Amino acid sequence: MNGVTASLADSATMLRRNFRHSTRNPVALFNAVVMPIVLMFLMVYILGGAFDVGVGYADYATPGLIITTVCYGISPTAIAVNSDMTSGFINRLRVMRVSRAAVLNAHVVATMLRSLVAIAFVVGVAFLMGFRPSAGLPEWLGVIGIVVLTVVAIGWLTVAFGLAAKTPESAGLAAVPLMLLPFLSSAFVPAGTMGPGARQFAEYQPFTPIIETLRGLLSGTPEAGPAVTAIAWCVGLTLVGYLWARTSFTRRG
Repeated sequence: MNGVTASLADSATMLRRNFRHSTRNPVALFNAVVMPIVLMFLMVYILGGAFDVGVGYADYATPGLIITTVCYGISPTAIAVNSDMTSGFINRLRVMRVSRAAVLNAHVVATMLRSLVAIAFVVGVAFLMGFRPSAGLPEWLGVIGIVVLTVVAIGWLTVAFGLAAKTPESAGLAAVPLMLLPFLSSAFVPAGTMGPGARQFAEYQPFTPIIETLRGLLSGTPEAGPAVTAIAWCVGLTLVGYLWARTSFTRRG
């Protein structure tokens, strides 16, 4: 068995372990699904009528809610990564023939799968609330691609947060800024309607081009500019998170 095959096999083993832990703690998935749905009801049914966004508010808000769903599901990952490190689980693996990368890879893949399940629920509820996308098959494939890239980027950043934190509690808190960042983007109102300072921050932070790319794809009118910027942000954040996580993993070992 060569190194790549061994690493994939170890990653699969670690992924099964993470799934078993998730089934014992369904609250994590429940919160990742319920909170965005509650937010959707709040924004669409209670506050949505106050916003003039040029389209049905459910159509406007759903791309932002997709990203919000991803961010609401990352705290359990940060806590789990830190628990593996502080509980001695990682140290036990170091004396075994287990790929070190497998532990980190499994947490990222588990985050992605958990996020995709939560997004499927949220999009289903969005349809019930009036979401009517004009996207064809190519646009839906583009949506899936952007979502996967975003989850991978956020997943690696979250793993890095978990490794850098001293305790599981502080690891959970470290993920809070990412959970709040969609609210300072164009997720729920156009960035141009915001006040000075907030408008510039919303325009240049990573989630706004990602959300605008999803919005364009779902409306059937994709634009190359936001898409290129979104992909560049995802690749850059993935690289930063991966290198940070590997460095922290090695240093703490």
